[in-house]
Amino acid sequence: MESPEEPAREAGVSEPQSPDERGHVEHLAPGEASQLGVVARVREALHLSVEDEVEFTVHPDGEVTLRGMTVIPADQRWFWTEEWQAGEREASAEIAAGDLKVYDDMADLFADLDL
Repeated sequence: MESPEEPAREAGVSEPQSPDERGHVEHLAPGEASQLGVVARVREALHLSVEDEVEFTVHPDGEVTLRGMTVIPADQRWFWTEEWQAGEREASAEIAAGDLKVYDDMADLFADLDL
């Protein structure tokens, strides 16, 4: 039973984070956005899937923002590091500029790599 000082929390809503300059922040666990009744149009705009978390922020002026939060599996976290993403951007820029070489066979590739 909750005390009079603490209002009841809805099922599935995590405890709020410490308030910061953004205001009051709460998260819904994966799958709970549909329980909340987030309309399909909003889920599509946020690119939400069933596995995603949802973050609600109540700003000091009363405005509420909703943000989809994708969970990244631990074994794939390396891909999203700043260092790896910098390499991805560099490779994409080189490909877009046509700065690449296509090999007809592995022997030519290895010869070019001096292996």
